[in-house]
Amino acid sequence: MQFKILASDTQTQARAGSIVTQHGKIQTPIFMPVGTLGAVKAVHIHELHQPVNAHIILGNTYHLYLRPGLEVLEQAGGLHRFNGWQKPILTDSGGYQVYSLAHKRKITEEGVKFQSHIDGSYHFFSPESVMNIQRSIGADIIMAFDECTPYPCAYDYAQKSLGLTHRWLTRCIAQFAQTPPLYGYEQTLFPIVQGSVYKDLRTQSARFVAEQNCFGNAIGGLAVGEPAEVMYEMTDLVCSILPKNKPRYLMGVGTPANILECIALGVDMFDCVMPTRNARHGLLFTAEGIIHIKNSKWKNDFSALDPANPSPTSQLHSRAFLRHLFVSQEILAAQIASLHNLSFYLWLTAEARKQITAGTFYQWKTALLPKLSRKL
Repeated sequence: MQFKILASDTQTQARAGSIVTQHGKIQTPIFMPVGTLGAVKAVHIHELHQPVNAHIILGNTYHLYLRPGLEVLEQAGGLHRFNGWQKPILTDSGGYQVYSLAHKRKITEEGVKFQSHIDGSYHFFSPESVMNIQRSIGADIIMAFDECTPYPCAYDYAQKSLGLTHRWLTRCIAQFAQTPPLYGYEQTLFPIVQGSVYKDLRTQSARFVAEQNCFGNAIGGLAVGEPAEVMYEMTDLVCSILPKNKPRYLMGVGTPANILECIALGVDMFDCVMPTRNARHGLLFTAEGIIHIKNSKWKNDFSALDPANPSPTSQLHSRAFLRHLFVSQEILAAQIASLHNLSFYLWLTAEARKQITAGTFYQWKTALLPKLSRKL
C-alpha cells in the first residue's frame, strides 16, 4: 500500500492525498459508509459506486464474526467476494462493541469475554484472535484491538485502560506479523490512539502509536458524548504528534460540521452510521442545513432534495415526493434518504479535497460551516 499527500492547505492542517491498495485507490479526505454486516443498510452494492461514489466501506468484526461467521466468509473467499464489493474495505476490531456492550462483557489482560447479543452465547476476543478474525474477513485495512473508554471517564480508569490498549497493540502487531493474508492481497494494520479526554494520556498514546511505524494510524475513543470542542482539542493534539506522512483515521465521526472541522485539523479518513441511521428517520443533510422531511412544510415543496449535491438521487426526487413516501411508510423512503445522505457526505469530502487542492479550503469551510448545522 502507498499513501501520498498531493496538496496541503496553507491556513489549516488540511491535506488532500491518496491511499493505493490492491482493491483500488482511496482519495482523501474520505468518508467511509458503514456496512456493519457487510452491507450498508438500505443501499445496494452497485449504488455505493453510483450515485454514492464511495471509495471504501467499513465492516464490523464483532457482527461479521457472529453472522455469517468465519467459516462462511472463508468459504466465500473473504468479504469482497461474499458481498460483491471490489473496492477497499476496512474492518474495525470489535473494541467499540466492548465499549457499547458493557453489561455483557468482562475485560481481562488476556482479552474480553462477552455474550452474543443474538443468542446469549459466550465468546472470547483476544488481540491474537481479533487479528486472525480480520485476516479471515479479508479487509484491506484492519484495526488493532483496543478498549474504547466511555465519557465521562475517571482519569485512573482511562490511564489503566490505556496501558491495556498499548499492551494489546504490541500483541496485535506480533500476531499480524506472523500470519499471512488469506486471499492473495495485502492487508495493513492501523493502531488506535486512546486516552479519553486527558491531554497527557492522549500525548502518551499518540507517541506510542507513532513509534510502532505502522502504515496508518487511527484516533479512537472520541464522539462518545464529550462536547465537540473537546473532541476537536483532542484531535488537534493527536494530529500534531502522529506522523504527517501517514494517513489518519478519526473513528466514528460524525456530523458534516465535525468532519469539516477535523479535516482542517489534519484527519484523512472518517466513518459514522449517522448519514444512514438519520436517513431512516427522515433527517436529511444538505449544503444549506438539515431537513426533517416528515414535517408538513415540505408537503408542496417540489425542489430538489439538495440543489448543491450533484447526485442523481438528490436531483431527481423532490422534497414533496420523499415526504410523501415517509408519510406513507413506503420502504423506498429509507433507500432514497440513505442514498441522499451518503452521497452528500461523499460530496462534502470530495469538495473539501478540491478546495484544498485549489488553495481555497479555509474560505470555503468558513462560508459553509454555519449552514451545515442549521435546521431548515
